[in-house]
Amino acid sequence: MTRACEQQICCEDTPYYHCISRVVRRAFLCGFDQYSQTDCEHRRQWVYDRLAELDEVFCIDICAYAIMSNHYHLVLYINKQAVDELTDIQVIERWRKIYTGPDVIQRYINGEALSKELYTLVEDTVEKWRQRLADISWFMRCLNEHIARKANFEDNCKGRFWEGRFKSQALLDPQALLTCMTYVELNPIRAKMAETPEDSEFTSIKQRVEESREKKTKKLGKKAKQIALKEFVEQSMPESHGIPFCYQDYLELVDWSGRVIRADKRGAIDDNLPPILMRLGIDGECWIKAMSPKGSHYFSHALGCRKALRAYAEKLHINWIKGIVMCSKLFPS
Repeated sequence: MTRACEQQICCEDTPYYHCISRVVRRAFLCGFDQYSQTDCEHRRQWVYDRLAELDEVFCIDICAYAIMSNHYHLVLYINKQAVDELTDIQVIERWRKIYTGPDVIQRYINGEALSKELYTLVEDTVEKWRQRLADISWFMRCLNEHIARKANFEDNCKGRFWEGRFKSQALLDPQALLTCMTYVELNPIRAKMAETPEDSEFTSIKQRVEESREKKTKKLGKKAKQIALKEFVEQSMPESHGIPFCYQDYLELVDWSGRVIRADKRGAIDDNLPPILMRLGIDGECWIKAMSPKGSHYFSHALGCRKALRAYAEKLHINWIKGIVMCSKLFPS
């Protein structure tokens, strides 16, 4: 049975989530459709631009993304500390970048004298907006609704653009986060749309590589609005809220995983197995299976070690959760 997003998304369980949206009928409404010979490749740029815009509004960090021809993947981090530190004015300024809001908010900003009832209305409105700024459901709504309206206007039609509401998957521990991020980065490789991760268009791995090159060559000129990706930090820095892995280790792992997939060596362990898998206690053979085109079929709406999955299932009052056997093999420690 499908569960409501508010039952699946909770900062107390984990701040990391994997979100997926797919267009109706799995048609290539964001790429080149061979059947209708229609090129809608430019719509992938729409998704990227909207993500960059929402990244400046919401207190939700983007860890990884892959914008494909008929769907997209996001790995998101709910930055609860950031939204709590915002002043009321900052909350208003952020939310009004995408929505106008009631007239009383503008009167409040202008410094007009308001009645007690109107001040209460302003306080309630700001508190509601503050909660939305850390709400993945609102983030995805603002993204998908915007793209659907633009696409329908361009096609001069009405109706659904996306299959339905987005799908979400809770990432309960660092191993789950690493697995999901790598899986997302390798989408173009599995779809045979790119030869290497750094050549994969509209992916976070390509953006990270390009930004690293620019920093080394110090070519940091003015650019169009970009997504501010969440940074990597060493695991020895517990007070940091960055992605808890070494960036170089991550690049090595994504590159190795992509080579194994392209070489069709499913189940075979390369001699150059990245040490990050060993340090995290991740089984190499199961890792390759998880990175395969059917890797996502092994899991349901949560990913993590056996203990974390059992605790998650108990909180949702369910007796069984898909993927617990695979996760036990993938994360044996």
